[in-house]
Amino acid sequence: MKTSILLTGSFLATILSGVPIAFLLGIVSFAYLFFIADVSLDIIASYLFSGLNDTAYTGLPFFILTGILMKKTRITDDFIAFADMLVGRLPGSLAQINILVSILFAGISGAAVADTAAMGSILIPMMKKQGYTAEYSAAITTASSVLGPIIPPSAIMVVYGSITGVSIRTLFLAGIIPGLLIGAGLMIMAMFFAIKDKHPRRTEPFVLERARHVIKRAGGGLLLTFIIFTGLLSGIFTASEAAILACLYVLWMGILVLKTLTLRDIGNSIIEASVIASVIFLVIVCAHLFSLVLTSEGIPEKIAEFISWAAGNRYTFLLLVNVLLIFMGMVMESSAIVVVLAPILLPLALNFGIHPIHFSLVMLVNANIGLITPPLGICLFTAAPLAKVSYERIAITTMPFIAMEIAALMLMTYFPDLILFIPRTAGLTV
Repeated sequence: MKTSILLTGSFLATILSGVPIAFLLGIVSFAYLFFIADVSLDIIASYLFSGLNDTAYTGLPFFILTGILMKKTRITDDFIAFADMLVGRLPGSLAQINILVSILFAGISGAAVADTAAMGSILIPMMKKQGYTAEYSAAITTASSVLGPIIPPSAIMVVYGSITGVSIRTLFLAGIIPGLLIGAGLMIMAMFFAIKDKHPRRTEPFVLERARHVIKRAGGGLLLTFIIFTGLLSGIFTASEAAILACLYVLWMGILVLKTLTLRDIGNSIIEASVIASVIFLVIVCAHLFSLVLTSEGIPEKIAEFISWAAGNRYTFLLLVNVLLIFMGMVMESSAIVVVLAPILLPLALNFGIHPIHFSLVMLVNANIGLITPPLGICLFTAAPLAKVSYERIAITTMPFIAMEIAALMLMTYFPDLILFIPRTAGLTV
């Protein structure tokens, strides 16, 4: 009991000191295992390595690299023009375009931070130039970036599937409707603010010839999204193979078709993707080590006992889990939440008769909302320098969009068919 209190106190003290979450998990875990549990260094090192010893992680850096290369090849510009053609005449046109591009880009990048960086560097300056406030431009960018890890392919789904053994392909398909539902909610919220604050919108008439040109230009990126979806749906290739295929496709487009990609661009993209992927991997291995600490102290069993006692039925259980995950999202990175809590909560969900795919998506969507939830909110930190505005102002402006995303989360929590419809249609779940 004293050790658990000491662990909790150390954890909170490290968070408040501003230490990054990966180092937080690593420092607390190492201190416990080495000084209290008397575990040898070679065993700790071996356990750290085992945290990444899974072939499913192969695709994660390639998904990130694909998103970065898309920006370098200017395929994202074509996506913006395509989105403008579809929703540019709606109130708050650039905000609507921002959300729709995130939906399109999510089908390739799979990472919220990559989405925030790629789209934010283009759309935030555009929105500011048209009269949107800096904080609103950043808020809509970060809020829509959550779609990246929900709509397949998804880096965090790869992590979740590797940890729990749940089919990554099925998770990908289950994320389509939840992602579109959140996207629709964000567009409704953006329309509300556009009418309230008199945001500008495009007034030029629809021109068929220009539409043909836009569709032709965007065709390459849209074809890649179609290939990934159909390939995963039919089982032609795995999630890791899809990531590598997407990367090769963008390289082919950038070098031979569009001719906008240079060797320097490729080198810089590989370095940038390596840095982002290494940060995610560091979080995963440290969270894996932290899970050993929790297991040693019997904390998973204590959490399970408390939730089982407090939740009389599956509906109360799902509510308690959502509250827990929303709180955890405020202080922990999404990958860490998945690695630490998924092995604890998924068996409990099965005991309550909840479908594993349904629960998995509820947990993943909740963890991804944490990417824009202060005080941690890594996407908020990413957007702040792009918008040249303080983190705090962005966080406050993002709150209504977070509320909309939580409302969508509650819908999919209590209407499981929103998650299970496409996997069942594909014959992948019972």
